[in-house]
Amino acid sequence: YKRNIRESLRTRGCDVVVVPAKTDTEALLRLKVEGVVLSNGPGDPSENTEVIQNLRCLTAVGMPVMGICLGHQLLALAVGGSTQKMPYGHRGSNQPVIDLSLGRTFVTTQNHGYEVVADSIPPEIGTISHINANSPSCEGITYHKFPGFSVQFHPEACAGPNDTAYLFDRFLGLLDAEKGRC
Repeated sequence: YKRNIRESLRTRGCDVVVVPAKTDTEALLRLKVEGVVLSNGPGDPSENTEVIQNLRCLTAVGMPVMGICLGHQLLALAVGGSTQKMPYGHRGSNQPVIDLSLGRTFVTTQNHGYEVVADSIPPEIGTISHINANSPSCEGITYHKFPGFSVQFHPEACAGPNDTAYLFDRFLGLLDAEKGRC
């Protein structure tokens, strides 16, 4: 995981516990976590079958979830979406992403070779929230069946002057709505 993911939450007053990717829902509930941030990582997301199954259980109990990069892909797979290898991937600190709800384009940092297939997410499950301005690729999803969202890019990387840091505030809003505090 990226240290600045943890720091982005800590500066907002959160107590952060870092656990291995394969930690199951029961263990998270025993830890009394109020939400889960799925971080980045390497490789083909579909090979993480145990993590995907754990995420199905996690979303079924209504745990607030934020996914970043590989976490975005794994969350989409957990709800029945699909991913595919990109011809070239998105790499660098200058990838333009449009937040469809805000109608704004943000410069983002990205490093991935797989993408979520946008039309594999049924509209009753989730809505595409962000797209890449250079391609039609899915850069974010807001989920409807549980309190969660995910983005393909790295909001903790601060490609601009903390442009996409608002996503951490959005996650805290989910926690407030579900549990009353971070």
